[in-house]
Amino acid sequence: MSGQVIIELSIEEPLWVPLELSALAQRACEAAATVLRLPIACEVSILAANDDRISGLNEEFRGKPVPTNVLSWPSEDLAGAPGEAPKPPRDPEIGDIALAYETCAREATEFGRTLHNHVTHLIVHGFLHLLGYDHENDEDATVMEGLEIQALETLGIENPY
Repeated sequence: MSGQVIIELSIEEPLWVPLELSALAQRACEAAATVLRLPIACEVSILAANDDRISGLNEEFRGKPVPTNVLSWPSEDLAGAPGEAPKPPRDPEIGDIALAYETCAREATEFGRTLHNHVTHLIVHGFLHLLGYDHENDEDATVMEGLEIQALETLGIENPY
C-alpha cells in the first residue's frame, strides 16, 4: 500500500512533547511516501533530541561538532545518478532520523514559520534522504525540493523555499 509508514519514535527531549510529534511525523512521512508512490510499506525510527545530543551525533557521524536541525541515516544506499530518481528500497526498515529541538525552534522563529510546519518540512526532508534523495548538486536539489514542496502541499503547508 503506497504511503504506509510505521514510525518508531523516541522522545529524549521533553520540549518535544507538546508538538504531538508522533502524529506530526506520521503525517509527514506518509505524505512523502504517497508523493513518491512508494511501492512498499516502510519503517522509520525518529529520535527527538536536543542540540547537545545532535551535536554529539553530528560529530560522531559527520565530523562536525555542532548541532543541526535534522540528521538521517539510510539503511541502504539508494542514490541514483545526478538528477535521477533513486532505486526503490528493498528493506522496509529504511533508516533513522534525528531532530534537535532548540535548532528547529530557533529556525522556525527566524524563518517566520510555526514549529509544527518547520518540523514537518524537516521530517519530509529527512525521509527523502532515507530514500536516496539528496541536494549535493543543483539537479538533485531541484528534484528533492520539488518533492518536499509537493508533500507539504498535500498537508496544507506552503512552499518553504
